[in-house]
Amino acid sequence: MTVQIATLSNGFRIVTEYMPGLQSASLGIWVTAGGRHERPEQNGVAHFLEHMAFKGTKTRSALQIAEAIEDVGGYINAYTSREVTAYYARVLKADTALALDVISDILLNPVFDPKEIEIERHVILQEIGQALDTPDDVIFDWLQEKAYPNQPLGRTILGETERVRAFGRDDLARFVEEHYGPDQMILSAAGAVDHDTIVKQAEALFGHLPARTATLADAATFFGGESRQVKDLEQAHMALAFQGPGYRDPSFYTSQIYTIALGGGMSSRLFQEIREKRGLCYTIFAQSGAYSDTGMTMIYAGTSGEEVGDLANLTIDEMKRAAEDMSDAEIERARAQMKAGLLMGLESPASRAERMARMVQIWNKVPPIEQTVERIDRVTREDVLAFAQDQASNAAPALALYGPVDQAPALEALQARRAA
Repeated sequence: MTVQIATLSNGFRIVTEYMPGLQSASLGIWVTAGGRHERPEQNGVAHFLEHMAFKGTKTRSALQIAEAIEDVGGYINAYTSREVTAYYARVLKADTALALDVISDILLNPVFDPKEIEIERHVILQEIGQALDTPDDVIFDWLQEKAYPNQPLGRTILGETERVRAFGRDDLARFVEEHYGPDQMILSAAGAVDHDTIVKQAEALFGHLPARTATLADAATFFGGESRQVKDLEQAHMALAFQGPGYRDPSFYTSQIYTIALGGGMSSRLFQEIREKRGLCYTIFAQSGAYSDTGMTMIYAGTSGEEVGDLANLTIDEMKRAAEDMSDAEIERARAQMKAGLLMGLESPASRAERMARMVQIWNKVPPIEQTVERIDRVTREDVLAFAQDQASNAAPALALYGPVDQAPALEALQARRAA
């Protein structure tokens, strides 16, 4: 399997990987424009635009878009994150050209019909309402807001209800004009694909777009702080975040191994101590999330209102203990989990296409899998302990609490416990 990359004269990038033995292909266009590229008055417009992707073009109605892919047994979808918006499909080998044609039509020829905008506005408002009714969804938005206050990276992807109610056709068209240039698009395809054929079609579809300079996102700064929303729920939800490394940081792989060992599985410290030994919660986990220039180490748990204080204090205690005595066996187990997750995931063409797009966005190249595995293997126990010590004692974390959390310790109390 060989990764090949090409760049058109206008900056449009294509990355492909042929996977022998497959009869299907996953392909899509990742636009390096997401929630963090919005101005305050635009918050939510990137997601709104993604919703409008399937609502009609100059050549296809919404139904014709769906039928074009589903008539051949394919699947098409899109998503918005804080750094990218992706439009992708999975089809059989013979229908790769069709899928790329439909995706290009969505991106290049949207009509933004006012009637369809109103219909989709209602759908998005329902989505916002659903998120607000899902505590273990909305708490992560509040955590993000406290981690990166008054910054694009700290704002919700869905947008605030008032702004979504006000968006019109001009707002959508303006965001496209500002952020959907050819040098902000990455066509990624994996599976039963031919690189030269895809490059030729991409040239025909996107080669005419004028080159232009991409608008860079504002740099992000982690601040921390507390968000506490007391509500009569069955569970008290707690999310705690610490500043972590971005994708380009040399400690990125160290952070991943640390969080897996701390709370990444049933054998992890948090799971064993807080759930298995004490029965304080049903769900508890830790994970390390990264962006191009920053990141977060995050812990989430849900428990009863009476026990949320014990859970929060034990979480801090386990972080401190991990910084002192995390063993070689724990680190090797976490390393194995990380490598297995990476390699198992890459058996899917969809996962390969997404990874390649992300790597091209960050590095403008795709590091070989072997190089990634080698970097994971290079992380030492000393690296992990040093990272754990930093996480247990560094600057103020972000804390989000939701539900019967009036008895939960304040952020200042958790800080004092960290320092004790």
